[in-house]
This record gives sequence, C-alpha cells and structure tokens, in this order.
Amino acid sequence: MHAQKPGPVDFLARKSSVLAAFVAMHFLFLLLLTPRIAAGETYEDVSLYRDWAFLGLDEGTWQGVDVPWVYPIGAMFPMLAASVFGPGQYMLGWFLLCTVLNLGAVASLLVHPAIKFGWQAAYLWIILTAMLGPLSFSRVDGVSAPIVVVGLVLAVSHPAIASAVLSVATWIKVWPAAVVLALVLSSKAWLKVVLAGAAVSAFMVAGVLAGGGARNLLGFIQAHGERGMQLEAPLTTPGLWQAVLGLGTVVHPNFAIVTMEIRGELADQVGALMNPLLAASLLLIAILILAAVRRGAPRQEVLMVGALALVSAMIVFNKVGSPQFMLWLVAVVSVGVAMSGRKWAVPAISVGAIAVLTTLVYPLLYKQLIYALNPGVALLLTVRNALLVMLLWWTVVALSRMARPLQTGRRSQPAITEPGSEQHLVAPSN
Repeated sequence: MHAQKPGPVDFLARKSSVLAAFVAMHFLFLLLLTPRIAAGETYEDVSLYRDWAFLGLDEGTWQGVDVPWVYPIGAMFPMLAASVFGPGQYMLGWFLLCTVLNLGAVASLLVHPAIKFGWQAAYLWIILTAMLGPLSFSRVDGVSAPIVVVGLVLAVSHPAIASAVLSVATWIKVWPAAVVLALVLSSKAWLKVVLAGAAVSAFMVAGVLAGGGARNLLGFIQAHGERGMQLEAPLTTPGLWQAVLGLGTVVHPNFAIVTMEIRGELADQVGALMNPLLAASLLLIAILILAAVRRGAPRQEVLMVGALALVSAMIVFNKVGSPQFMLWLVAVVSVGVAMSGRKWAVPAISVGAIAVLTTLVYPLLYKQLIYALNPGVALLLTVRNALLVMLLWWTVVALSRMARPLQTGRRSQPAITEPGSEQHLVAPSN
C-alpha cells in the first residue's frame, strides 16, 4: 500500500512554506524601499521618528520628557532602536525592526501548542500586513501590532506575562490598552494581570519622572483631545459628504499634527460627542465581557471577541481616523483566527476588505480625495467605514450571545481557564 502523497494543503501547512511567504513579502517591500534607503531618505512618518530620535541623541532634547509629545514615552524605544545604523540608514533600521517584530508574531502563531489554526493565521497576518504594507513599515503602529499578537498568544497560557507584553505595547501606542482591559476582565488570574501591567507602567512613569518630565507624561492625551474630526474617521462620513456636495463643510489641514480634518457645523457637533460615545461604548462592552464570564462562556473566546470589540470601538468612536489604525484589527483578528478558525470567518473577511479599501484610499487615491473631493474615492472610504461599524456590531452581538442568561434546564459549556489552575471548570451560574 503506497503512502498518500502530500497535497497542496499539506505543503502550505509546513512551517517552511509559511516562512518562505514571510520572507518573500518582506523582500518585496525591501526592494520597493531600496531607492529611498540608498539615497539616505525615509518614507512617510519615519522621517519624524528619525528627527525625534536624533534630537534626543544629538541635542539631549527628549520627546515626552523635555517637550510634549503625541505618543506615550515608550514609543521612543523603537525609534532609538532604528537609529543603530545612523541617520543616513534610518529607514533600513526601521524596516529591519518591523521585520523582526513581524517574525516574532508569525513564530508565536506557529509554535504555541494551544494554537489550533496557527499556520492559517500566520498566512492571514502576512497577507493583511502586505495589503497595508505602506502603513506597516512607516508607522509606529507597525511596531505595536506584532507585539499585541505575541501578547494575545501568550495570554492562553501565561496571562501575567501577556499583560506585561501588552502593557509595553500600550506605552508605545495607546490602543493595546483595550486588549489589556479585555484580558483583565476575562482572565481568572486577573490580579496577576493587573500587577504585571502596573509594574511595566511604573517603570515607564519612573523613567519620565527621573528625567524631569512629569508635566509631559500624559501630553499625548491632551494632544488627542485638541484634535478636530479627521477626514478618514468613520463618523466623519456625513461631514465628508457635506464637503463633497458643497454644503458648507470644508477639508482643512491641521499642520501641527499633519492630518486633514473636516470643519463645519455637523462635523464640529459630532466631534463634541466622540469622547462621551467612546467612553459609553467601552463601558457597555466591558459589562458584556463580565456578563459573559459570569455565564460560564469560554474565557479564551470572551477575551478574543472582547478585545476585538474594544479595539473596534476605539476606531469607530474616534475623532482620529488614521489608516494605520487598521493594523490594530489585523493583530486581533489574526489571533482570533488562530484560536477559533472558521468561527472568525466574518471578521477575517471583513478586515481583508477593510485593508484593501484603506490602501486604495490611502495612499493610492488620497490626493484625489483631499484636493478634488472625488466622490468615487469618498464612496470607497464610506464603504470602508461602514464595514468598520459592521465589525463592531458583529462583536457586540457575539458578546451579547455569550452573556445571554441561561435557559432553564440547559447547562452552560465549561469555561476555559488558564493552565495551572487547580479548578479547570467554572460551574454554571444559578
């Protein structure tokens, strides 16, 4: 009897095949960046990162310590790491840093024993990263996203370590705080999770205070509050169409933070509601997470759906709509697929479409939008924003189902708890 020959799926499932796809994608982007690297130039926001890093190294003026900054202080660490080759090769340093972190994300998806669909999720991470490539390698979000992947994978077996990793990512870019919150609310070892995160935060705060930067420690929060409604933000869509139709709303550049904003009566009114709506949505989702845990829903599932819900809310109810925010979704959805497979088909397909539309709008067609208010590009952005709202709705519905009171006579499914716990099953609530 002859052994069955390996099929295409067997070939794709090999770690070597996944790594080959990873190398091919990153090599392609390296080729695209080579002219800039050879000329000593940077790409997009990396020029700002280089200026900030060498302002500190050469002149001793540190962002977030000596002067207010738009990022948390931890963002300075990757910016300094990319300076290892000097200012002329800073783009190369940044690209290599992103590559190493992306490799860490892929490796975590492939090697963790509790991950059931690791190779599929690894391909998804590679493909979605490629779709958002201009953003993946030119924004600090491209650093925080792979760290979040590693943190979420570690949460399966080591929640305290995961909390520390996710807290580091939070001090680079604020958004992983949503994932930390989901972990705290869903984990049986919530106290360890809180203490691990607090230890990382204490280290960061102590560093800033030691440098005399107490008044600039939370400057990134104030900088966000002073912004107007950004052109790409999901709830800016009605104001955008007012501008397209010439109904009194205008697109206005914010030179201080290099963004395009919508100015007008409707946009201003919506902007005033963003912070209250964001706070209310996060509170509602937190209540649903706690209710799902109380009803005995699998904690791992609650963590992933809750994390996606909180992150989606941070995008939908946000005055800022920067295209790199889509990397937040890529990180959470990739791990969700790794753990649940086809159950996460809806968010996986949605984020794939969101990634394509985002790249079409920015950077490919962005000038037609901001200079000509092209209705076709505005429609693409509108569809992208609608998909973001739909994704948030999917997560809220999923959490609501997990939090639904049990029917009389039905037993709940046992909840998954962290390995090492003496009690592996959570009794159904009465």
